[in-house]
Order: sequence, then structure tokens, then C-alpha cells
Amino acid sequence: MEFEQMKQEIITRVLQEELVNATISQPRQKSNEIKRIKLKPLLLKDVYHIQFEYQYERILKHENVILENFIEHFEKILDGFRQLHFQFTNETIQIQLSKKNKVFWKSEESPDKVVNLSHNRKKKYLLDEATPYPFLIRLGVQTTDGKVKKQKFDKFKQINRFLEFIHDCLDYLPKDKQVRILDFGSGKSYLTFALYYYLKVEKGLNIKVTGLDLKKEVIEECRQIANDLNYEDLEFLVGDINDYNSETSVDMVVTLHACDVATDMALARAVRWGAKVILSVPCCQHELNRQLDAPALDIMTQHGLIRERFASLATDSIRAEILSLVGYETQILEFIDIEHTPKNILIRAFYTGKKPTVEQQSRYHSFVQFLSAKPFLENELQEYLK
Repeated sequence: MEFEQMKQEIITRVLQEELVNATISQPRQKSNEIKRIKLKPLLLKDVYHIQFEYQYERILKHENVILENFIEHFEKILDGFRQLHFQFTNETIQIQLSKKNKVFWKSEESPDKVVNLSHNRKKKYLLDEATPYPFLIRLGVQTTDGKVKKQKFDKFKQINRFLEFIHDCLDYLPKDKQVRILDFGSGKSYLTFALYYYLKVEKGLNIKVTGLDLKKEVIEECRQIANDLNYEDLEFLVGDINDYNSETSVDMVVTLHACDVATDMALARAVRWGAKVILSVPCCQHELNRQLDAPALDIMTQHGLIRERFASLATDSIRAEILSLVGYETQILEFIDIEHTPKNILIRAFYTGKKPTVEQQSRYHSFVQFLSAKPFLENELQEYLK
């Protein structure tokens, strides 16, 4: 099949509203900031659209395009990628493009699929709403017959959102040994239990999870629950990040709401352990707020509330950039947490070993100098940043 013929075939099927979903991947150029594009149809105000989800290295961007503008958008991005996967209502098509646009086309019929055009369709969770889970029952999120308690539904959504992040980490976890996971500041451990259940029970991975918290009574309760559920590879210990020196190598580090530079301590420890995955929800970022001295920003920072919010965002941006400079692919994502704020930030980092460019290093140093910042995390990881 010729390139133009392939393109017209795809366009025709999309314009006939047969698209279920699609993924366009494998950028032709390493310099392409867009790593993957996902497409799906949806109705907005009763008008048929195609949603383009652009996946960059650290962020997602969405663009909803009416059907008559689809061709223009599709042709604009097509030349930049080598692989296309289209799911239509009755056929799956896989396309690989060579450097000279030679088309390798593979298709197979599939059972008729229903196109869901609802923009606000009912959420499909990794943990099913109607299925009883012993750990959720024990933690008071579900009733004994498996119904999510009304007052705990936000917590149920939070747990599922967290598990979506965990699911995305699977490819980065080792397959040839027991996976070592540490959760600093585990608290009541809703998410620690969820992580253990999902990876151990649902995915069948060989894991050992440790939850660490300073509150002795909370740890004792969590230990009892883990014992009651026969979660043999889940332990809870009393202590903080600074005192924990029992490991030399860890595969995943989770830190949720470690206050101020305690987050940086956990991130630094994770890097030293060679963690393949880091998930961090920061809290109470005060360090930069105290240091911030950038006269060009005075219009913003003269207002205490805005200064605080800006300092928090800048702090997490600096943390993410430092992780990138020491070999991680880092993203900043929204994380739902009803116990603190309706929307929160999660830093997710996967170790790739990629070396930073001189431009990246220069950009980072210019930014921190502009803010007069002396990041705790930078100081902790000096040996890795050289």
C-alpha cells in the first residue's frame, strides 16, 4: 500500500465516525518533544469531536478538534511518527512506516465495538466498585458486601487514581528478583495497602513493601490489619526518613505528604538507592518561600498568598528538574487527595540513566539563580549533579 493510499484510508474511516481509539507513536526525530499522541472521539455540546492527547516527556496536553478540521491536524502530525495503531468499530489496523514512508500494513477484523462518545462517561476504575476487597472492607472504605460507603467514595477514587500511577510503573520494575518498595510517611496506609494488593494479588509480583511512619499507634493498627489479611510481605515500622538505614538498594520509593524538605530527603535517599521508580506527593513547601528574592517577580510575590503558591510550584519544578539531571524521566501530574486539597501534585520519576545536556544544566542553574534559591535537594545530590 502506498503512503497516500494509507492516509486516505484512515481519514475516510475517521470521517465516517468509525474511530474507537488510536495511538500514534515512535517519533522520527529524537528532538520531537511529543512522544505519543492518542486519539478518541467524543461529543461536546452534541458536536462530534476527535480528541488529540499529546504526551510530552513530562506533561499531557489535550486538543478537541471538530471533524471537519481532522484532516488538517492529522496530516500535520503524520510525518513526524513511524507507528500508528487504529481501532475502528470492526477492525484493528497496525501501521509501521519506514524512513522513506514505505507502508507496512497489518489489519484484522475485530468484534463490533461500540464507540463511547460521552465526555463525562462513568469512570472505569482499576478496583471495581461492585467487587468486595478485603483490605478496603478492613479499612472501612467498603461495606462487608463490597459496596463503597458514600462518605468514603472520594477516598475510593483517590486509591484508584494512585493505582493508575502504579500501573504505569510496571515496565520499570525488575522482573528477575523480589521488588523492594518503601513508603515513607505511610500514615493510615490506605494507599500502601492498595499498592500491595494491586502488585501482589492482582499482578502476582514478588514484592516486599515497608511502610514507615512516626505515629506508633497508627503503625500498630496497620500491622494488625496486615496480619489479619495475611499480607506476609507487607511490614510497618515506626521511624522517619533520616533514621531508616536498613537498605542498600530499593526499587520503588513512595513518599506522600512528607513536609517541606522531608520530601527532598526522601528523594535524595531514593536516588542514592538507585530506585527505578519514585512517586512523591510533596507537602508544605516552605524552603523556597524563605529564600525567594527575585525583584522581577515583586508584582506577584508582594502578595503573601501568591508568593506561597508560586514558591510551592517552583519548588516542585526544581525537584523534578534535579531528578531529570540525575538520570530520571520525570513528570508532574495531578493527584486527587481529599484530605488536603481537591487537586494536588505528584512527581513521578522513572530511572533511565539519560545524561543531561549542557543546555539542560545551564537552564536549571539560571532558574535557581534567578530565584536566589539554594535547593536542599541540590545540596543532597551534589555528587550526582557533577
